[in-house]
Amino acid sequence: MSSTIAASSPSSPCPYVTTVVRPGGIAVVTMAKEPVNSMDLAMWRGLDAALQSLEADPSVVAVVFTSGLRRDVFSAGNDLLELYAPKTSAARYAEFWVAQNAFLVRLHRSRLATVAAIRGACPAGGCAISLCSDVRIITPEGTMGLNEVQLGIPVPKFWGLLMGRVIGHKVAEGILLSGRMVGAAEAAQLGLVDDVVPAAQLMEEAMSRAAAAAKQPPAARAATKLLLREDFCKGWEAYYPTEPDFGWRFLSSPSTIKVLEGAMRRLSSNKDKQQQKPASKL
Repeated sequence: MSSTIAASSPSSPCPYVTTVVRPGGIAVVTMAKEPVNSMDLAMWRGLDAALQSLEADPSVVAVVFTSGLRRDVFSAGNDLLELYAPKTSAARYAEFWVAQNAFLVRLHRSRLATVAAIRGACPAGGCAISLCSDVRIITPEGTMGLNEVQLGIPVPKFWGLLMGRVIGHKVAEGILLSGRMVGAAEAAQLGLVDDVVPAAQLMEEAMSRAAAAAKQPPAARAATKLLLREDFCKGWEAYYPTEPDFGWRFLSSPSTIKVLEGAMRRLSSNKDKQQQKPASKL
C-alpha cells in the first residue's frame, strides 16, 4: 500500500537561492549552486521558501527565475546523491520528493506572473521549474527536456503530463520516451519556450515579459490562471505524496543503481577535466 507524506515548510534560508525585489514589484530569484545547480533537498526548500515569501508580499506582482552560475546551465536537475539508493534512504527520498513537488505545484498555480530565464542547459528538474512558469525564454545554445529515461528513471507522472499540456500529448510522449533534450530553435517551434534570446539580452527580455504580465489587473489574471490550472494542480497534489514508494522501488533496483553509478562517474570525470582548465575557460 502506498504511503502519504505531508509537505513540510522550509525552516531556514538556502544559501544557493537569493531573492531581490526590483522596482515595479518584480522579483528575481537566482539559483547559484556551483557548478550546475544540482537540486538537493535544501535547494528545493529554499525555492519554496522564496516563493512563499514573495506571494505573501502584496507589493510583488511577478517573479523571474534565473541562474547565477558561471557556465551556461539553468539547472542540471536533481542532485544524483538524492536519488542514488546506496547513499540515501527511503525516508530521505520521500522527504526530498515531496519537497520538490510541493514547490512545483505552488509555482504552477502562483498568483504571481512567473518567468523562467533559461541560460543554457535545462534538463529534468530545471525543465520542470520552467514548465511550471507562465513564460519561458531560452538562449540559443540552450536545451530543454525531461531526460530521466536516459538515467534509467521513469519520468514523474505529472511532469510528463504538464509537458503534454504545453506542447501536445503525442509530441511530448515521443520526447519523453526517448529522454531526448530539445534544442532552443525546436523548443520555440514546439511551444516549449516562448522565445529564443541572446544571453546578453536574456534578463532584459525576462524583465520586460514580467512587466507586461504585471500590467494586467492582478486579481483577474490570478483568478483566470487558477481556473485554467487548479484541477490539474489538485490532481498533482493528491498524487505526488504517494509517488515515493514507487520511486524508491525503482531507485533501489540493481539496474537503476548501475545506470546512476555510470552517470556519476561521467560527471566526476567531467568535473576533473574542468578543474584542470584555466579558470578563464570554465
